[in-house]
Formats: sequence, C-alpha cells, structure tokens
Amino acid sequence: MNEPGTSPQAGFDLNHPTIIALLYLGSFVVGITALIGLILAYVWRGEAGSGWETSHYTFHIRTFWIALVAACVSTVLMLVLIGFIGFVVIGIWVVVRTVLALLAAQKRQPIANPESWLW
Repeated sequence: MNEPGTSPQAGFDLNHPTIIALLYLGSFVVGITALIGLILAYVWRGEAGSGWETSHYTFHIRTFWIALVAACVSTVLMLVLIGFIGFVVIGIWVVVRTVLALLAAQKRQPIANPESWLW
C-alpha cells in the first residue's frame, strides 16, 4: 500500500514545482512570469519538505539563470546575425527542460540530475 502523499493521483496535480513550470512556459507569452517563477522557486526551496521538490527548485532556478546568460550572449551575437539562432536554441532548450520537469512533478518524482546543463 502506498503512503499518503506519495500515491499517484488521477488528474492534474497543481503542486509548487508544477506552478513554477507553468509560469516558465507562460513566459513565452508574458515574459514577467519567468521572473515570478524564479522568485517562487527561491522562496519555496527554503520551505521544501520533500527531496523531490528540492530537486525541482534547483532545476528551475538553474534553468532561469542559464537561459538568461545565454540570452545575453545571443543578444551580443545578434550584431553578427548569429544571435537569432541562439534565441531559437534557448527557447527550445527552456521548453524541453520545463516540460520534462512538469511531467516529473506530476508524478512527484525528483529530477535525476538537477544541476545538469541539459535534462
């Protein structure tokens, strides 16, 4: 028998890592939501109760900062027209990381390597 809180639930589980992932995905429409997601990740990481949530917060925080640095580099590279490709790659990278984190959060599974650069 599964312990309470760890059993798979039917439907959509709106836990904290899921909220952050949805805010990151929403940033492609309204950019400020990524910053809100980052702030929530820092706040909720300090009060995380279980290990699987902590790995998600680390993963989301790293996703934001790596994407921001890559976007700054791509902005400079736009002077030689290479930066446009960088922005497309960054967008795909953020979407893949966020969707994989969202799927893991729905299963309440930790991120295998939250400090990785890929997934």
